[in-house]
Amino acid sequence: MLECKNTSVIFDDGTKGVDNVSLSISNGEFCVLLGQSGAGKSTLMSMLNGLVTPTTGTVSLDSVEINKVTKRAIQQQISMIYQQLHLVPRLSVLHNVLVGKLFDVSTFKSLFKLFSREDERRACMLLDEVDLEEKHIYRRAVTLSGGQQQRVAIARAFMAEPKVVLADEPVSSLDPKVSRKILTRLKSASRQHNVAVLCSLHQLEYAIEFADRIIAMRCGKVVFDGVPSDLNDGELKEIYGHEYRALTPEERALLEQKT
Repeated sequence: MLECKNTSVIFDDGTKGVDNVSLSISNGEFCVLLGQSGAGKSTLMSMLNGLVTPTTGTVSLDSVEINKVTKRAIQQQISMIYQQLHLVPRLSVLHNVLVGKLFDVSTFKSLFKLFSREDERRACMLLDEVDLEEKHIYRRAVTLSGGQQQRVAIARAFMAEPKVVLADEPVSSLDPKVSRKILTRLKSASRQHNVAVLCSLHQLEYAIEFADRIIAMRCGKVVFDGVPSDLNDGELKEIYGHEYRALTPEERALLEQKT
C-alpha cells in the first residue's frame, strides 16, 4: 500500500503545491487523479515517488517511510509513466522495455545490453500484453506512432515488477480512440499484475469510464475521493470551481452505468 499522511509541499514563494493531503492506494486499485492544470497533481505524484520531499507529513510504501535512507529502495518498487514518455529513440522497442530493469542490472551490463534471457522473455510477454506485435520488437522506438510508444512505456513501467505505477497525464497528446485503448491496456496490466496504479487525467469522461476510484484535486487539496458513481453536480463544482460545466450526455450515461 502506498500511503501519505498529512502531507504538504510548500514552495519557496509560499505556494502550496500539495496542501495537507492524506490518502492510501491498495494493490490492484486503479485510481484516477483528476483535476485541472495547476491543481497539484504532478506535485503530488512527484512527492509519492520521492522526487519531491514533503514539507510536512510522511509518505510510505508498505509501512516503510520514504526518507534519505530508504528512498532508493522504495523508488525501485514505484514505476513512472511520464507524459513525455522518455523513451530512448535510437534503441529498439525491446531494449526500451528492458530499461525498466536498470535498477537491477549493473552499469556494465546495461551499457552492452547484456540482459538475461529471462528478462528478455518477460519484456516480450509485456509487449504482447499491450498488443504490440512481434514485428515491432526490434524496431527503433522513434519509428512508432504515439499510441504505440505509449504502449512501450506501459510495458517498461511493469518490467521492474513494481508495487505501484504512477502515470502522469499518459494520454494528454493522444486522440480519444487511442486514449481509450491505452487506458484499457493500463488498467488491464494493473489487474493482471495486482499493481496499484495512480493515473492523473484532466478528462472527466475518461475518469468516469476507467477509474475504480477518483481522487480529485483543486489548489493542492483533495476535494473528492470516492467511486465515480458518487460524483454529482455539487462535487463537480467543488472540483472545477468557476470552470465547472454541465455534464455532457456521454458523461451522464457513463455515470448511470456506474451507479
